[in-house]
Amino acid sequence: MTSPTRLLRLMHLASPALPIGAYAYSQGLESAVEHGWVTSEDAAQRWIVDLLEQVLARTDLPLLKRMHAAWQSRDGAAIQNWNALLLALRESHELHLEDTQLGAALARLLRDQGCADATPWSERNDTAYATMFALAAVHWDLESADAMNAYAWAWCENQIAAAIKLVPLGQTAGQRIVQQVIAAVPRAIEAALALGDDDIGYFAPRLALGSARHEEQYSRLFRS
Repeated sequence: MTSPTRLLRLMHLASPALPIGAYAYSQGLESAVEHGWVTSEDAAQRWIVDLLEQVLARTDLPLLKRMHAAWQSRDGAAIQNWNALLLALRESHELHLEDTQLGAALARLLRDQGCADATPWSERNDTAYATMFALAAVHWDLESADAMNAYAWAWCENQIAAAIKLVPLGQTAGQRIVQQVIAAVPRAIEAALALGDDDIGYFAPRLALGSARHEEQYSRLFRS
């Protein structure tokens, strides 16, 4: 494929219009707002950037890199292993359910667009989103580093959109957070690339507590 086609495929994968339902989740942010942990633009920026650098950079992104390599080499055992590890690192039922619902939705989308490798994953209830994101990248001949950037950006964009609705913030404030995220994503990618297998994992108690509390929150805009 030509370079412009690869770029368009990356934009396609990272687009909030991708019909997998990522916009419906807040990753604990709705609960963080409810409990007064995030009440301003600065707090929302810190929440998003901290989770990017301390969670995604230590779990999703390094595992996405490994699954990209496994899909390229047709290493089914490695794909299964990394998929299982990613789901095991989800600390609440809500986070686990979000991951598998997005993964299954992306698997169905890939299957319907002619990616045969996605078919068996579309029928499972333990398909991680990053597993299918890595498959899409390999299927469309995208480099792993580019896929990692697209994945991180898609996550950040959804979080910023959620913050605008929940805090609430104006669109200009949202764009100021975007600028901080643009600076933070390369740092997160660099950190993810430097991690060894035994270093994958994170400690983010407020994410776990916020997500668990969101499961029983009385009034919610976002899915649980």
